[in-house]
Amino acid sequence: MDFEWADEDLEFRRELRQFVQTELPAWWALPRPRTAGQPEYTEAECGAFIGKLAERNWLTPHWPAAYGGRDASAWQHIILGEELWSVGEPRGPQYMSVNWIGPAIMMAGTEEQKQKYLGPIARGEIYWCQGFSEPDAGSDLAALRTAAVRDGDEYVVNGSKIWTSHTPLADYCFLLVRTDPQAEQHKGISILLVPTDTPGFEKRLIQNFIKPHAFAECFFTDMRVPVSCRLGPENDGWRTVRSALQFERVGAPKYARAALMLDRIAEWARDQGLLDHDTEMQRRLGEARAICEAARIVTYRVIDERAKQLPPSPYSYLARPAMVRAERAVAALAIDILGPEALELNSLGEATFANGIMAGIAAGTYEVNLNLISRLLLNLPH
Repeated sequence: MDFEWADEDLEFRRELRQFVQTELPAWWALPRPRTAGQPEYTEAECGAFIGKLAERNWLTPHWPAAYGGRDASAWQHIILGEELWSVGEPRGPQYMSVNWIGPAIMMAGTEEQKQKYLGPIARGEIYWCQGFSEPDAGSDLAALRTAAVRDGDEYVVNGSKIWTSHTPLADYCFLLVRTDPQAEQHKGISILLVPTDTPGFEKRLIQNFIKPHAFAECFFTDMRVPVSCRLGPENDGWRTVRSALQFERVGAPKYARAALMLDRIAEWARDQGLLDHDTEMQRRLGEARAICEAARIVTYRVIDERAKQLPPSPYSYLARPAMVRAERAVAALAIDILGPEALELNSLGEATFANGIMAGIAAGTYEVNLNLISRLLLNLPH
C-alpha cells in the first residue's frame, strides 16, 4: 500500500473541508458535533447541504460519470466519508445511498433501473432505507421470513422489518424478501426496490433514547410490487447483498467521528487541568488514539483493494470491528473523564456514549463480524 496521497486527493480534501466549514450552520459544532438525526437539523437544511455537494459532483465522486459521478478513485470516496463523519455526517441517510445502494444497483440492476435510480441518488433527490432486519432475523439476516409470492407480473409481499434506519425520510426501500421458502437459507432470497408509499406499506416509529425518531418498524400487508422492481435474478439476492454489505462495513468511517470526539474530550480534560500530572489518563488517551488509527489503517487496506479493482476480500469484516473498538474506547473514556457531566442530555459525553452503544449494532453486530473473521480469515471451525 502506498501511504502517500496523490495531489488531486489532497486538493479534494482541502476543498471539501473548506466547503464543510462554510456550508454547515454556525451552531453545528457546539457544544458537540451534531448529526443529521438531530431534530434541529431540519430535512430542508439536510437537503440544501446535500444539494450543494451534488452541484460540485461531490456526493458520488467515485461513481462512473455515466451515472452521475466523476470517475474519481475509491480514495476520494473515503476522504469524503472521513471529512463528513468527522463532523457528524450531515448527509443524513444519503451516505447509505451513495455508499452501497447505488453500487448494488450498478452491479445487479437493469439498464432501466440504473437510469431511473442512479441519477436521482447522485443529485441527492431521493432517500432510501434498507429493509433487512426482522424480529427473528437480525444479525442472522439469512433467516428472514418476509414472503414475496409471485402473482403474474407482481409479487404479493407479507411480513415485517424492524430497526429500519432513516425510514421517515425514505422514498424507497431496498427490501429483502424470501421468494422460495423451500430453498436453503442463503438461497431463495430476492431484492425488491419498493416505493415507501406503496399501498400495504406501513411505517411505525420506534421510540428510543439514542435517536428517538431514527428507527421504524415496517409492516407489509398484501403489498403488491411489480416484478420489474426486482433487483437481479429471482432467488439470487443474497449474492448482491453480500457484496453490498462489504461496501456498507467500510462506507461509514466512524473512526473519524471517534477521533474528533476524543480530541474534544482531551481538550476538556486539558482545560480542567486534568492532564498535568495524571499519567494514566494520558496513557488511556494515547491508547484510544492508537485504536482509532488502527481502524483507519485497516479500512485503508480495503479501500486500496477497491482502488486497484481487486475482488472484495474478507478484510472488510476486519475493518468493521476495528471501528467498533474505536468508538467504544472513546465512549468509555468520555464516561470516566467527564464524570457526571457525561450524563447531561446533548452533552459531549452523552453523544459519545450513544455512539458507542450503536457502534456494535449497526451494519451487523460486533459479534457476528467476529464470527466472520474467525471463519474467513482465521479458518477456524464454525
